[in-house]
Amino acid sequence: MRLLPALLFAAGLPLAQAAEYAIDPTHTYASFEIDHLGFSTQRGQFNRSSGSVEFDPEGKVGRIDIRIDAASLDTGFDLRDDVLRGEGWFNVKDFPDILFRSQKLVFSEDRLSAVEGTLVMLGEIRSMRLEISRFKCGLNLANRKRGCGADATGSLRRSEFGMNNGQPFIGDEVRLRIQVEAYLP
Repeated sequence: MRLLPALLFAAGLPLAQAAEYAIDPTHTYASFEIDHLGFSTQRGQFNRSSGSVEFDPEGKVGRIDIRIDAASLDTGFDLRDDVLRGEGWFNVKDFPDILFRSQKLVFSEDRLSAVEGTLVMLGEIRSMRLEISRFKCGLNLANRKRGCGADATGSLRRSEFGMNNGQPFIGDEVRLRIQVEAYLP
């Protein structure tokens, strides 16, 4: 019986207790999409993030905390990025972090299907649900570490966070995507 946990770990199967994983900033990005004048969808991402994931697959519980560095915003156009980092938009000087904190993991049978939590941005706190399209825990053969990864999507209204610039020409609805990988230390 003493060998069972070691065998399960070696096989990449979940253990019966919660494990805490550190977010891998080289494989975790938050990106966004927003309507631009009805002509196109503008996209960007935040290049720096950190946080942790705690997950108990048998108990179907866990916790997710993600910190996004707002100043790491990247739309591929430096002048636009500087404007978006300014006071009228993300105001990174006064609000350097965007935070997502889970409150509940939602399962469809044995599959993690959504995460309900809160998004903190520009000093405002709003409920947010992220739908999970892909989720996997196991042994990453490339780095030889046990980890979990997911692709998540959700949407928000930027006006609810006080970000009203450019409306109605620039859309209010923002589609948020977060790809995350997290590993045991």
